[in-house]
Amino acid sequence: MIKTLLLVDGSSYLYRAFHALPDLRNAQGEPTGALYGVLNMLRRALNDHKADYIACIFDAKGKTFRDDMYPEYKATRASMPDDLAKQVEPIVLSVRAMGWPVISIEGVEADDVIGTLTTMAAKQGVKSIVSTGDKDMAQLVNDHVTLVNTMSAETLDINGVIAKFGVPPERIVDYLMLIGDTVDNVPGVEKVGPKTAAKWITQYGSLDELIRQADTVKGVAGNNLRAAIPNFELTRKLITIRTDCDLAKEIPDLESLRPRPIERDTLETLYERYGFRTWVREITGDAQRVPEGDSRVQTDLPAAPETVEYDTVMDWPTFDKWLARIEAAELVALDTETNSLVEMQARLVGISIATAPGLACYIPVAHRYGGVPDQLPLDEVLARLKPWLENADAPKLLHNAKYDTHVFANAGVSLRGVKHDTMLQAYVLESHRGVGLADLAQRWLGRSGVQYEELCGKGAKQICFDEVAIDAASHYAAEDADFTLQLHNVLFPKIEADDKLKTVYAIEMPVSRVLTVIERNGVSIDSDELARQSHVIGQELMTLEQRAYELAGQPFNLNSPKQLGEILFDKLKLPVVKKTASGAPSTDEDVLSKLAEDFPLPKALLTYRSLSKLKGTYTDKLPKMVNPSTRRVHTRYAQAAVVTGRLASSDPNLQNIPVRTVEGRRVREAFVADEGNVIVSADYSQIELRIMAHISGDESLLKAFAAGEDIHRATASEIFSAKLDEVSSEQRRYAKVINFGLIYGMSAFGLAANLGIERDAAKHYIDRYFTRYPGVARYMEETRARAHERGYVETVFGRRLWLPEINGGSGPRRQAAERAAINAPMQGTAADLIKLAMVAVQDWLDEAGMRSRIVMQVHDELVVEVPETEVDVMRERLPALMCGVAELKVPLLAETGVGKNWEQAH
Repeated sequence: MIKTLLLVDGSSYLYRAFHALPDLRNAQGEPTGALYGVLNMLRRALNDHKADYIACIFDAKGKTFRDDMYPEYKATRASMPDDLAKQVEPIVLSVRAMGWPVISIEGVEADDVIGTLTTMAAKQGVKSIVSTGDKDMAQLVNDHVTLVNTMSAETLDINGVIAKFGVPPERIVDYLMLIGDTVDNVPGVEKVGPKTAAKWITQYGSLDELIRQADTVKGVAGNNLRAAIPNFELTRKLITIRTDCDLAKEIPDLESLRPRPIERDTLETLYERYGFRTWVREITGDAQRVPEGDSRVQTDLPAAPETVEYDTVMDWPTFDKWLARIEAAELVALDTETNSLVEMQARLVGISIATAPGLACYIPVAHRYGGVPDQLPLDEVLARLKPWLENADAPKLLHNAKYDTHVFANAGVSLRGVKHDTMLQAYVLESHRGVGLADLAQRWLGRSGVQYEELCGKGAKQICFDEVAIDAASHYAAEDADFTLQLHNVLFPKIEADDKLKTVYAIEMPVSRVLTVIERNGVSIDSDELARQSHVIGQELMTLEQRAYELAGQPFNLNSPKQLGEILFDKLKLPVVKKTASGAPSTDEDVLSKLAEDFPLPKALLTYRSLSKLKGTYTDKLPKMVNPSTRRVHTRYAQAAVVTGRLASSDPNLQNIPVRTVEGRRVREAFVADEGNVIVSADYSQIELRIMAHISGDESLLKAFAAGEDIHRATASEIFSAKLDEVSSEQRRYAKVINFGLIYGMSAFGLAANLGIERDAAKHYIDRYFTRYPGVARYMEETRARAHERGYVETVFGRRLWLPEINGGSGPRRQAAERAAINAPMQGTAADLIKLAMVAVQDWLDEAGMRSRIVMQVHDELVVEVPETEVDVMRERLPALMCGVAELKVPLLAETGVGKNWEQAH
């Protein structure tokens, strides 16, 4: 019987696990993502491949023969991230304790150790399986060596290498020499990619033959090839994996690579420390065992369904069978496949459904490619599904329901009955982590499905989903629906078990529906006004450019950091504020802002950059974003992207329009109401300060808000010991900066810089503030302590705002996390309030049959387009609804404005 050697490229998986998994940490804040990922892959590798011999190979520290050959080898690689470096030792300890021989040989790269071991094994008739994600390893593949990628489930034998790279394994070195390796800083042929490399090797048979006929290769590619030929001898030595290293001292024979006994005590200690619940129970045999202090690392992975049945619905009898299943199911997971990621443009390609774990189907309706089989007609499929899709009493589960609701709306279907959304469930549980379906399946189910890129490719070569073969598309689509259902079965019980999380989830679910309405409403844009503004800004930019030339004493490219650095620091000898990673003087905005305090050229450059960004991002771009069908602009709101619970706007970003400059405010003039309508804006007043008063319970703050006082004037009165009516405008300005600065964690140094005063004076003001507002000081102290203890803070409504670096980050990052701990509950509570307000307002509009429609949500503001006949009732009801969504210890206040455009209303 043929024996097997399983070799794991530990160095490859170390980095891949670190970057693939989210920022997992144990209860002490120590990073654990790479540790969990590597160990999970090793466990899977052992399970998938019953090997006689095993080894996990890591790169040793220090230089190798390649560094001596080429000093620039791997010179462009960034140093290992701190959070990964901290996990190397526990990874090695854990791997050894699992019974794996761990190999790390000074002066020899892991690739060369693996290459030598596969050769050693082949001589003894032993087959090798190399578990790696490194494409360079493909050169080792032969009748005795197979590659497997545990992360993607890809297997490469000889035919697999040919299918993937377009060349056989014995030509992989030639192929790699042509394309080079940017990761290892190995030069190839300029502008030659995988496609050209494979074509040349196929055409000429080998690189040597290509070199001999290099003169026959025409054009730029030929010139680049001939220019690279002198480097090829060195490149070949760098890229070729050695198979003849002297390993006799470390690995005398294959018998030394027999699996070793598991060190249970060591594993138990490590799993305890790093919070791996399931593995602790497994190693101890105690089903109830929970690691001490464990609260944050998810390793309790559910068992996969015993059977998996994915149907492709290509005929009406199969459709009818699934329609019956849908109508009988208590909850149905629903997903769509489309031809676009842009919601308002996406058209249905297929529909996938899951009614039980492992039981799902895909209904293709619009695939198009040569030889595509007959599909059920889209119109008829939708007609038969429409009663169920539009039935509010038929519970549906989706992942990012907002997107699919748009897609069905584009097809004339009003999706109702959306009961659950796994994207929002994941966001409520862990707002600091990714919410993509693939990431969640890996994290919570321990499974990797088919990836979109595997079907459609990447970059310029990416095809549309409707061009994917139906059989491949069907498994992918059905799996998405199936994973969504399985995720719900894991995530929702965790929410149900916590009253606070239930409250937050109850906030988020209706918001998804309202955001869909707002996005479809869109907002009207005055393109002519924007064109006028673009022209004016263009003239100002030309004037600024000439002014910059005069100040510099010569023309230069204002958008070139290199040229700008030469002007500022070499020619004008301005002080270097900070440097980039490469050691060059930085010219970023912070540097220019600092220099602008004393020098005119940096000040002019800042103005130039600001206007240039405004022109490129808004005045030039917005008219191009008008939907030709609706003649309105439709932004996209990301509901699960910001840790604090705030919404993020994109395409266009309506939350980032500058308001502190005349030109920025002028852009708002181009957001207009249609004929017969006006814009009504309602904005929560000083919302975060009011929330601070509520959370801290400070008596002075509560009293000032209850009395309806100007809070900044009241603060100035306290700090400067002045009567309210005697507070000067300068004192009020100082108090305003202090009020907002402190809730964002501003230090005495930051306050001094902001106010242009001495640090001692700033410290004195802060001390006076905390003396007058002791409740705020107490809140800040208690919140920091709680954040360190639990790893998160909460909003008034119970939203958890995780702070991964509060215990485990470096000094500056930990301090930033402490500042975030102070502000996050206020910003997060404000986000909760505006979400509640959006739902309350939209519900009222629907119930009252109003023609007014919400067109934008920007931070603490709702913008509504209102028929002139509804203005009076809107001005009355809108602030009342916004202030009535919650009862705090201080009154909420929403201020409204009315105008023909957003700027007038604001």
